[in-house]
Amino acid sequence: MQEIISNLLEKSDDRISFCKEFINFFNYHSVAEIGVFKGDYAQHILKNCPSIETYIMVDPWRNLSDWNKPANKNDDTFNLYFKETMAKTDFAKFKRKVLRGKTTEVVNQIEDSSLDFIYIDGDHTLKGITIDLVNLWPKLKANGVIIGDDFHPSIWQHQNKFEPTLVFPFAVYFAEAVNAKIYALPYGQFAIKKDESNFEFIDLTKGKYSNLELRNQLLKESVFKKMVKNYIPFATTLYKLFSK
Repeated sequence: MQEIISNLLEKSDDRISFCKEFINFFNYHSVAEIGVFKGDYAQHILKNCPSIETYIMVDPWRNLSDWNKPANKNDDTFNLYFKETMAKTDFAKFKRKVLRGKTTEVVNQIEDSSLDFIYIDGDHTLKGITIDLVNLWPKLKANGVIIGDDFHPSIWQHQNKFEPTLVFPFAVYFAEAVNAKIYALPYGQFAIKKDESNFEFIDLTKGKYSNLELRNQLLKESVFKKMVKNYIPFATTLYKLFSK
């Protein structure tokens, strides 16, 4: 599997083209996308992956009071995003199945062991990635694959007023819990293949994800440095002065 992924990465320019190459290589038929937003990913995959017979779209397309992330817009904006997504994928309306709701609200509408490929780009908080991975893992076929976005080595993906991004390292812990291999990929992605037993974390980014510990990111000095960089001009200079 590692050799296949490496070869497909050489043919890819970004996360979407990698997923396209991946789906086409394995000739997958059933795909789900969690967190569709404006439909750009879905449009590209549906246009360029002819083997797909079923494409499930999961997204609430509504404001969520308990989701503290920059992408959380008002309902009017989300309705526009929904209409945009439907227009972009209308050419594949006989393949798509739209489940408008949070993962917990719609996951029971997806049969267990029915999906070849799941792409997760939804709620990147600790709560969100936990809910998505735990609920969607049973939906994969025996040889199915989950690929996820926003696999950042730092939990401070956004400003400190937002919840931290914890796709990394939680996805690694999840893979260990289900005894599966997990691959750290370029473009901020991870991949877990269901039939690859015996847990192993394989970093294909030249050591970008070498440290799984949260301790260093949560030390007071690290948080302070992040706040300074976000909110105060000439942050590096000021931080050095305050640290003396």
